[in-house]
Amino acid sequence: MRHDVFIAGYGGQGVLLAGNLLSYAAIHEGNNVSFFPAYGVEKRGGAAMCTIVFADGDTGSPVVGSPSVALLLNPLSFEKYAGKVKQGGVCIVNSSLVDTTGVELPGIKIIPVPMNQIALEMGDVRMVNMVACGAYGEMSGALALSSLEAALKKALPERNHRLIPANVTAMAAGAAAARAKKA
Repeated sequence: MRHDVFIAGYGGQGVLLAGNLLSYAAIHEGNNVSFFPAYGVEKRGGAAMCTIVFADGDTGSPVVGSPSVALLLNPLSFEKYAGKVKQGGVCIVNSSLVDTTGVELPGIKIIPVPMNQIALEMGDVRMVNMVACGAYGEMSGALALSSLEAALKKALPERNHRLIPANVTAMAAGAAAARAKKA
């Protein structure tokens, strides 16, 4: 089975770390992976995005024009990329920053998850990317939470391994929030 996901936000939201994490989780599950990061010249505040393609066979190009799933973490990313999601696809949106009230994207399911709010309630807004990864795992069914947890050891530098339990909790909270919107 082939899966593709597009993640976009601004620098400082952990977009590239989220992409790395999903990539390592897919590898952990025995998949082949293509990961394509892209970011603006600014470190924080500029555009950041990445595409992850994983499959049990060939992945092909990491460039995906119409992703099956998009994780959009800020208003500009939503405006720019939400309409590019494949028909029948899912757009998981950071509803703490993006108001999707009244927005209709025919053939695309919008899942609002208050990612910033959840991260802040956990004590650190920098965990917005972990909340997003948990929501992706839940909505797509493509990666198990246990694989995301195992991937943290590879995606995070060793000096940050002490943060793994908090990140796992953030992913579980993101999954729970997405599960509540699933019905």
